[in-house]
Amino acid sequence: MISFKRFRTYAPILKWAALISVFFVVFFGIYFIGFLRSEPEVNLVSYNSNNGNVFNLSIPTELNFCGEDIPTNDLRIKIVLEKEFMQDQYSRSSTQLLFNKAQRWFGYIEPVLKQQGIPDDFKYLAVIESHLSNAHSHAGAAGFWQLIGNSAINYGLTVNASVDERLNVEKATRAACELIKQAYKVFKNWTLSAAAYNRGINGILRAMKDQGTRDYHQLLLNPETGTFVYRILAYKTLLSKPMHFGIKKNKLTTLPKIPYKIFPVDSSIKDLAAFAKAIGVDVYTLKAHNPWLISNALDNPGKVKFEIKVPKNTKADYSNYLLDLNPYLIVSPEPQLIVADTVQQKTPEGSIYVEAETPLEDLAKQFHVSVEDLRKWNKLDPSKLSVKSESLIVVEPKEIN
Repeated sequence: MISFKRFRTYAPILKWAALISVFFVVFFGIYFIGFLRSEPEVNLVSYNSNNGNVFNLSIPTELNFCGEDIPTNDLRIKIVLEKEFMQDQYSRSSTQLLFNKAQRWFGYIEPVLKQQGIPDDFKYLAVIESHLSNAHSHAGAAGFWQLIGNSAINYGLTVNASVDERLNVEKATRAACELIKQAYKVFKNWTLSAAAYNRGINGILRAMKDQGTRDYHQLLLNPETGTFVYRILAYKTLLSKPMHFGIKKNKLTTLPKIPYKIFPVDSSIKDLAAFAKAIGVDVYTLKAHNPWLISNALDNPGKVKFEIKVPKNTKADYSNYLLDLNPYLIVSPEPQLIVADTVQQKTPEGSIYVEAETPLEDLAKQFHVSVEDLRKWNKLDPSKLSVKSESLIVVEPKEIN
């Protein structure tokens, strides 16, 4: 037993311990009762001025396309813009790759736009159409500007079994300018002209007639055309003002063009390999730098004037340019790059090297396959969202085991 004397010694300590215990019981009791009776919290985030707090980004208050202001205060348009800007935010891991592409190719595109009287903002149309590569679609579109064969021919390009000038960046840019100029003659408006690039002039005219408005921002169009200009603006902001997305990247710098030697040709060439040898290069170099030569010969009965280009410095490393020009370069085990022989191949067969870490979703869109197929072909974990830089990835094998 505890003696009375010892109890008196510890009494002050026990007294304070009891008082502290009572205090905590009362305090937490009042807090718990208040919690039960409290009203749900009110969302104090302002949609109009603080959407960056919600989405970790904000829509620029002043947006324009070719000098035409975008009504960013319109709620419907704001929602569409946020969706497009969020998509670019999601693809941030591939931003460096896109910057590199823009630095390589804007130097080829911008002078043509200026010469043809087309506003500079249209270069971002090529970005959203192809991510600046000679891609092909299942609908038959090809090249940086994703031109359909008949349209390309109507605007002065040669497209046949041995030549596809949609894959000639500068010539395709001139053809795209002609298409845009034709639309501008009809609409007198650059925004509608951009929309017509996606849907066609007649498609936009029908929508305007049916809905009684000439304002792109008020037209109810199919989802792709209805968001087309806003997607251009998202990429324009990403590439011209990367800090808006929190990307620490200096202003885009246009790289100089590849120095080429030009060989004018106005006749047929039966054997491109023999021609390449005659001008001092191998056939790989010839076809890689002239992807518009889509067979092993140049059939030219009409004596059309073509320009075949080969680099002045054949030992320089232009591999990044070549992968943009020939996105379907096939990698053999050696590993020597072999140019796919024909543009009729709508999707790549074999494997490709990935320059920078790239989301699987972006690769799937580029090659018109599903993310699930990419995972299956490459035996990737279901949770994997991207592939690492400088990876070899199968994009469409002929046989799947």
